[in-house]
Amino acid sequence: MIDVRPSQQMRDLGVVQHGAGILAEPARAFALPAERDEAERITDELFAAMERIGQVHPFAKGMGIAAPQIGIGRSAAVVQPPGDAPAVILLNPRITDRSDELDEQYEGCLSFFDVRGLVPRPLKITVETTALTGERVTTVYERGLARLIHHEIDHLDGLLYTARMRSGVDPIPVEEYRQTGRAWAYE
Repeated sequence: MIDVRPSQQMRDLGVVQHGAGILAEPARAFALPAERDEAERITDELFAAMERIGQVHPFAKGMGIAAPQIGIGRSAAVVQPPGDAPAVILLNPRITDRSDELDEQYEGCLSFFDVRGLVPRPLKITVETTALTGERVTTVYERGLARLIHHEIDHLDGLLYTARMRSGVDPIPVEEYRQTGRAWAYE
């Protein structure tokens, strides 16, 4: 049996991998409601990609995927919280406020799935998105869901989580990571 690296598995499922230029570029916002059909089509593609990925890897902490990760440079992402919570669709998201209180947890990324990194993030963020109708919607996210949402917004801004890691801290190989299958811990 051939052992396939996690990053190769994600590449095979259509996920753009680290080093591709599209991952380092800010995504282009939608003009809504004029581009409603385009936003819906891309959102559908994101859900289809999440479905494919979810068939081969469990995500106890939830998961997300941003349009640049499937080769589309538009400002759309989808986040699936852990459990049975409904998915969160992010169109033109922008963080408008963040708590001073930070939390540091390990994160993975579908675009370089062979490692996990210890990433400090705010425990609470306020996010403004655009609805398909063009209306602006503001939502507050906390803890694990804030972490997932922030990670995907970073992708739309052309950032990977390694840009947020503390200086001198490197990602660890997935083989050394011991928290697969468990939710993030909060006090």
